[in-house]
Amino acid sequence: MKRIESIQNALVKHWKKLVTTRKEREKTGEFLVEGFHLVEEALKNKEQIIQIIVREGVDLPLLWAIDNVEMVEVTAAIAKEIAETENSQGVFAHCKQLEVPRDEQYNWRKLLLVDAVQDPGNIGTMIRTADAAGIDAVVLGKGCADAYNPKTLRSAQGSHFHIPIVRGELMEWIEDLKEDGVKVYGTALEEAVVYTEIEHSDKFALIVGNEGSGIHPQLLNKTDQNVIIPIFGQAESLNVAVATGILLYQLVR
Repeated sequence: MKRIESIQNALVKHWKKLVTTRKEREKTGEFLVEGFHLVEEALKNKEQIIQIIVREGVDLPLLWAIDNVEMVEVTAAIAKEIAETENSQGVFAHCKQLEVPRDEQYNWRKLLLVDAVQDPGNIGTMIRTADAAGIDAVVLGKGCADAYNPKTLRSAQGSHFHIPIVRGELMEWIEDLKEDGVKVYGTALEEAVVYTEIEHSDKFALIVGNEGSGIHPQLLNKTDQNVIIPIFGQAESLNVAVATGILLYQLVR
């Protein structure tokens, strides 16, 4: 096992940047996950792992299939430097973002499209929910929080290793999907039906929008049907990730 002892090591500096800057994650197509659960999920997709980083004194579970995975032991000081959580478990995976070829993307028939949702926790929860509901992929449009932000990764609880996540121009996606006969649903108050009235379908795309301003009007103009979730109590609105879960399960039921 390789061992690194200096915080000034170039690889340590790279790991730190992957945790702290979106620019580094986007430039390299890499990211870092932290904690036993997320590293275990990463091991299910070994081709995405560049290396596993372990703090000195931390024992890995015996059942982990770590053959042919590069292992790096680091000092407590380095582990603290790259940790994002307060009480780090001292195990990390340095991973490659999954690239899905465009021709494979044309086979997706159940999609979640996200317009300008800025909270990383909400993005992570929506990725996890889409994964649980059996959605083919999540498409993040302009203005969305980074899919590989540490808070997003924690909220998604490993779903990054189960479901494709791509960045894209939502208008183009909507037009392509409609050409392929995929029905596109928006979430809006105007010209909307109650969500329980929509039929489940094998082909659909659901668009959800920004926490404050909703979906961009230009995108709403392209939907086949807008849906609404009624509020029976006094809350002004539902959290976007909660609403997403309700609607996805209605569509796939």
